[in-house]
Amino acid sequence: MMNLGLNEKVFAMIEEETKRYRPSKNYLEHLPPLELHEFETEMLKNEMERMERGQPIKMFSMERYELPAPSAARRSEPTEWLKAYENSQSQLFHQDVRLFNLDLLSKYGAEAWKEYNSKLTSTIGSLQKQHHELKKEMQEVNWQRKNSQTTAGEKVKILEEKWVTLVSKNFEIERACVELENELQALTEAKEKANAKKTSSNDDPD
Repeated sequence: MMNLGLNEKVFAMIEEETKRYRPSKNYLEHLPPLELHEFETEMLKNEMERMERGQPIKMFSMERYELPAPSAARRSEPTEWLKAYENSQSQLFHQDVRLFNLDLLSKYGAEAWKEYNSKLTSTIGSLQKQHHELKKEMQEVNWQRKNSQTTAGEKVKILEEKWVTLVSKNFEIERACVELENELQALTEAKEKANAKKTSSNDDPD
């Protein structure tokens, strides 16, 4: 188990690395520019402009579903009644097409929607799996980095302890050398004094 001193060193190394490798402000510059108007249709654009101008929304027009008769002034003209008849036939055909589409929707719409939801669910599941794998890879990278920094911190501590030990040994050796030099100096001085005393004794007459 790491001690507090080693923990502080490891955290300091992590902090130093985050400062050194901080991403730039425009860290998305390698990606293509964002297309903000990709899903903007002409109708949506017109509605947004209408809202910006503060104009009220137009009421739903029923004119296309009306079957107007010829005006009173032209009710005696066969061509006007023919136009009204053709308009009614066109409206009837349009309603038949809508009923046909609704019938198709009632028969196959549910299954088509289920298939769409199934594909959407599959896509979401695939994206979630990719997200989980990427998150797992990020955690693995962070763990390896932390483990590497922890190992480096332990090595630093060991080297520091060895350095302290070597410095202490060098100090002890140096102190021992000084003591030996002092002893040697003392012995040399004592020997010189003894020799001088002996010489002096030999020179004295009996």
